[in-house]
Amino acid sequence: MALPISDENIVHAKPPIVNLTLIALNIAVFFVGLAMPGLLVPGATSYNEVVAKLGVVPARIIEGEALYTIFTAMFLHGGFSHLFGNMLYLYIFGDNVEAVMGRARYLVFYLASGVGAVVFHVLSIIAMPNSMVAAATLQTGINPWLIPAIGASGAISGVLGAYFAMFPHSELKIVTFWVWIPLIFRVPAAAYIIFWFIYQLIMGLSVVFTGVQAGVAFWAHIGGFLTGMALVRFMASRERIVWANVWRERFY
Repeated sequence: MALPISDENIVHAKPPIVNLTLIALNIAVFFVGLAMPGLLVPGATSYNEVVAKLGVVPARIIEGEALYTIFTAMFLHGGFSHLFGNMLYLYIFGDNVEAVMGRARYLVFYLASGVGAVVFHVLSIIAMPNSMVAAATLQTGINPWLIPAIGASGAISGVLGAYFAMFPHSELKIVTFWVWIPLIFRVPAAAYIIFWFIYQLIMGLSVVFTGVQAGVAFWAHIGGFLTGMALVRFMASRERIVWANVWRERFY
């Protein structure tokens, strides 16, 4: 698996405070949830109870219950690797998007992308025939209507969508491993993100057609990405986009 480790950063007129704060909040919530779950959910004695209470459960959302979880779920993660991967993507891509949108708009954009991700996730489950859901539940013991969805990846997918729209000619450094040897390459950001999106789409369609959950909310990723692509034209300053790309072309 290839992971991005850096990109062509533009010059930031201001520090990416919102992006860094989001990263800090995600990390803090995860470790507080592990060490002191009762601080997040009164009476909770384990992180699993926190996830059950604050994660997005599609059945509850459809019934109009616990709508606050649409936002709380964005700051929960299923493990160290889940947290690390999401924060790595947010750190690499988010600062550029914040620089172009500005702090307030970036925060609104981030949260809106997360909401769009939840909508697509719930719609993907609605799209599954009941008979298929029942058969898959019987086979795996997992009912998609009742499984809490957590993670910042839906909102971060929106950040990827915005980055793709604004910086299609940027380049990324990515790392992959041959046995234990790290190999570092430079690739066009557009190619990397397109490949990422196609993978999400293939996996998402396989979930819909088979009813078998893969442990990853692929449609949340797809929905967040498409939401980000749709919102970027309203949230980003065209002048800043032009300036950022001109700066990149001059110095890289």
